[in-house]
Amino acid sequence: MTFNLSKSIEILSKTPETLNSLLNGLSDEWLYNNEGKNTWSPYDIIGHLVHGEKTDWIVRAKIILSSERNKTFEPFDRFAQENDSKGKSIHELLEEFSKLRSQNLQELKMLQISESDFTKKGMHPKLGEVNLQQLLATWTVHDLGHIAQIARVMSKQYATEVGPWNAYLGILKK
Repeated sequence: MTFNLSKSIEILSKTPETLNSLLNGLSDEWLYNNEGKNTWSPYDIIGHLVHGEKTDWIVRAKIILSSERNKTFEPFDRFAQENDSKGKSIHELLEEFSKLRSQNLQELKMLQISESDFTKKGMHPKLGEVNLQQLLATWTVHDLGHIAQIARVMSKQYATEVGPWNAYLGILKK
């Protein structure tokens, strides 16, 4: 599939309701368990998504589209949720994510991005030069990747309980 901003917005706009439907009201075992040392729980992932809405996608898109000479992005703290989410319930994080995503999508539309804007570049601190199309495509895939990650983490909570059906459940082997 060739990148299309409106098709990306289809996914980006559905992510909050998808995650809310999947996670809101679940017991702690589903929300706070992970896959082992140095892995994230669904709760951690939602905190990570909230942080991204505050500091990553729209901020970087604006840098790319700006008239500033320096288009270097600030490094993204992939673990900021460890502090930022403290004391918040999953419900609070999901609501915050939904609100921020709605605001960011409104802001994205207000940027009135044209086809010629897709090739404008910014500087990622580790990846080097990237363009707006790549950033926006990555935002979309990032959402889908974390939805899949949440499903995988949750599935693994029953990895031994499924018994011999484990052979047919590919999600448990990832």
